[in-house]
Amino acid sequence: MTYGQTLEWMFAQLPMYQQKGKAALNHKLDNIQRLASHLNNPDKKFKSIHVAGTNGKGSSSHMLASILQEASYKVGLYTSPHLKDFRERIRINGKPLSKQFVVDFITEHRAFFERNQLSFFEMTVGMAFDYFAKRKVDIAVIEVGLGGRLDSTNIISPEVSLITNIGFDHTDTLGDTLDKIAYEKGGIIKNGIPVIVSEYQEEIAEVFENIALEKNSKLIFADRIDQKPYKTSLLGNYQAKNVKGVVATLKELKGFEIREVDVIAGLQKIVENTGLMGRWQVLGRHPKIVCDTAHNTEGLQLVLAQISKQEYDMLHLVLGFVKDKNLETILPLFPKDAVYYFSRPNIPRGLDGSFLKEKAAKFGLKGTTYTSVMEALKAARKNASKNDFIFVGGSNFTVAEAL
Repeated sequence: MTYGQTLEWMFAQLPMYQQKGKAALNHKLDNIQRLASHLNNPDKKFKSIHVAGTNGKGSSSHMLASILQEASYKVGLYTSPHLKDFRERIRINGKPLSKQFVVDFITEHRAFFERNQLSFFEMTVGMAFDYFAKRKVDIAVIEVGLGGRLDSTNIISPEVSLITNIGFDHTDTLGDTLDKIAYEKGGIIKNGIPVIVSEYQEEIAEVFENIALEKNSKLIFADRIDQKPYKTSLLGNYQAKNVKGVVATLKELKGFEIREVDVIAGLQKIVENTGLMGRWQVLGRHPKIVCDTAHNTEGLQLVLAQISKQEYDMLHLVLGFVKDKNLETILPLFPKDAVYYFSRPNIPRGLDGSFLKEKAAKFGLKGTTYTSVMEALKAARKNASKNDFIFVGGSNFTVAEAL
């Protein structure tokens, strides 16, 4: 198979949460454990840092990888979902794995995948672990896909774990209270392995404290310890919380020499070192166009606060959501004095633009429906003056189509 044919087979044959939602999830670790055994347990052949959380886990993962790269280590980075190319998910020192590796891996193990009916995510995690083991990385930063306790990445025994924060997202899968969600995220805490929580949240701190006590794991709330402030190249004031968690995590990482200059340089060269996209990413200057992958209540609150600090004549918002988002809590966050461009991300889970427009009108948000994200962005560009501000967001998939 060619690389294109391989991807077509992967997307067509294997359930994928991003496309199908909750129906794609296994809720057990037996499949990934069976796959790891089939691959000769690659997860046991490299050191790792495990990263979970509702918001900020992607940015934090890239920060960690960038700093470790600056310290001259060979660093694997596994994240999800991808925005433009599947290979974004699996990188070493910022370079995606080769198309040939993807083809060879699927070809060699296709019969096993079909026989065991593995999910897209399980297969991709297996591919990442196999790649990192074969390329002999010094350490890999592994981002949780969904939740933590029953996530396919949770077969690793990391050197340290990082949980960024807890908010309401994927409530149909992880639970409908912050306590339940925190318990699922806290499932990455391992016996005797330190865990950092970037943001202390009084209402759920006890959940982490109880798990850490049970596991005999050192627990640190990063924003409750004295830390030197660091600047990052990632735009958005909300990144400060992520930086605190990352710095505290690296201080707990034993056996790796990371200097102050590595931290400073790593935080300034995140995009250059890792290829990160979609975090307050500037797509144009006149008018200023920014996209961000924030897609839940807490994440969008932070992004909208950042937008409110910008200087502009008129605000244009290009929005697209997936069907499982709670619009009743998300839409009230948006300003009424803006022009809206409603669209549907081009995936099966994409929320119909007309339905979104109808819902938004109930909250005083007025605009027009477009057949695609690009059509919506094109209209916003046409309507905006050079002193206006255009924002594109609502989901990873909306952003992906705009890039």
